[in-house]
Amino acid sequence: MQFLENSLLELISQTSTNLPPDVRTAMSAAAAAEKPATQASQALDIILSNIDQACEGGGPICQDTGMPTFWIHAPAGVSQLAVRKAVIGAVAEATRLGKLRPNSVDSISGRNSGNNLGTETPVFHFEQWEEDEIEVKLLLKGGGCENMNAQYSVPCELDHLGRADRSLEGVRKCILHAVWKAQGQGCAPGALGVCIGSDRAHGYWLAKAQLFRTLDDTNPDPQLAELEARIMEEANRLGVGAMGFGGKVSLIGCKITAANRLPACFFVSVAYDCWAFRRLGVRLDASSGAITRWLYRDPERPVERMAKAEGFTMTGREVVLRPPLSEADVRALKVGDVVLIHGDMYMGRDAVHAHLMKNPPPVDLNGAVLYHCGPVMLKEGDAWRVKAAGPTTSIREEPYEADVIRRYGVRAVVGKGGMGAKTLAAMKEAGAVYINAIGGAAQHYARTVESVPGVHLLEFGIPEAMWHLKVNGFFGIVTMDAHGNSLHAGVEAETGRALAQFR
Repeated sequence: MQFLENSLLELISQTSTNLPPDVRTAMSAAAAAEKPATQASQALDIILSNIDQACEGGGPICQDTGMPTFWIHAPAGVSQLAVRKAVIGAVAEATRLGKLRPNSVDSISGRNSGNNLGTETPVFHFEQWEEDEIEVKLLLKGGGCENMNAQYSVPCELDHLGRADRSLEGVRKCILHAVWKAQGQGCAPGALGVCIGSDRAHGYWLAKAQLFRTLDDTNPDPQLAELEARIMEEANRLGVGAMGFGGKVSLIGCKITAANRLPACFFVSVAYDCWAFRRLGVRLDASSGAITRWLYRDPERPVERMAKAEGFTMTGREVVLRPPLSEADVRALKVGDVVLIHGDMYMGRDAVHAHLMKNPPPVDLNGAVLYHCGPVMLKEGDAWRVKAAGPTTSIREEPYEADVIRRYGVRAVVGKGGMGAKTLAAMKEAGAVYINAIGGAAQHYARTVESVPGVHLLEFGIPEAMWHLKVNGFFGIVTMDAHGNSLHAGVEAETGRALAQFR
């Protein structure tokens, strides 16, 4: 199969950079449904522009290219060993080219392999079938939305919804609770794959497998088709909205399957995916490995631009921030302010925050902007180039952020999904703000980076290193201010009240 590895490399590249038509249609509808000039509308404008930029420039739609998951059907006689070897080669090459971020980390040592390969990485699901061709489907599901997966053992008690019983009504409550709980941390509007039944492990896989269905299909089971439609209608009345800013569209798809279970167990497994719903597939000639046709997309059909304009429309009311920032600078900001950052930013996420608890920072963070981001970077000679640089989910840094703000004088934290009460209290006390960037908009933010003056703690791996960036026009919305106000807490409370009507 002399063409197999190249065919798989093309599949990976297209999946990372080019959303399938059903997802594009759903996101266009979401943008059209949103009230203009709202925070959710601004977020969706940037998202649509980012989708165009990724396709046109061949860069990852989102910097978190996830855990590559391959679902492979092959006829009898095809060597799984040969297919596995070709997938491994294609994954390593896609990582070298910057189509995938190096995401494989040893769970014991914490070391990043640098090529997305390692124990049980990537993920393979092989099945034999009676057709003559090989079919390979690929799902790239990032860590932020993977963290928003949920599994319920019913009967159970749910916030705002009361008891969920072992019935389709109980299942409905669990699914709505999962949407509400995700808020903006999973880069809403999201899509759900759901499994009713099975065991804990296989239920999660069956739920994730539902994400291989197209968003516009109809469930062959009439009861599940009715439940899917009801979930879509009710979830989009919750008001979570794009990025959890509040809005009309919280969900772009819900796909449900059911599997037999043990009498003692009734699990509802929910696989949450973000708006950057990267899923494609190919059919391959079983003798040559060449692509015979694409699944989910027609490469002969021109890809239409989604954005009406580049990014968002300037109003003249944006606040320009030029780090280093003073306490007065940030105390003048309030929740809802749109900011544009010009100048220095430092990236730091999980490993950096843990490091700062025991060690001084390698740079002066007094007055700094600290960006929760794990970028895709390529080295060109002695210089680094940013290939993708959207925000990561900030709540993971909640155990550390208050200490970082107080100890080192950080004035602005940038990320997505907001942070908790401990960080909010430190911001009020020390004078700092949280700025919500648009999750998944990795190409949009990469284009604001003018240069990469340096990098520290590179031993943590590219996604976890502390990168020094010079940016121009980096967009964000203040969602936690230095006066104790949090948009995230407000939206969570308001949507909780909306959730209660679906008891």
